[in-house]
Amino acid sequence: MLKVMLVVLLFAALTYGLIRVLERRGIAKRPKGRGRAPRPQPRPRPVAPDDDPDFLRDLDRKKRQPPDPEAPLD
Repeated sequence: MLKVMLVVLLFAALTYGLIRVLERRGIAKRPKGRGRAPRPQPRPRPVAPDDDPDFLRDLDRKKRQPPDPEAPLD
């Protein structure tokens, strides 16, 4: 019985050591929070016109300056 316990203990110690070596070398999957920095996410594009700051700015500009009544129509 003692020999079986020693074999199991030796197997467990070797398995633990192998896992530690793999983690240090970077072969095993690293837990979150370690490793490369995350890529910067692109800015979300406007989905609707009222989400688009350029559209709103242009709309506000058009409200302040009414069109010239004598200008030719396109």
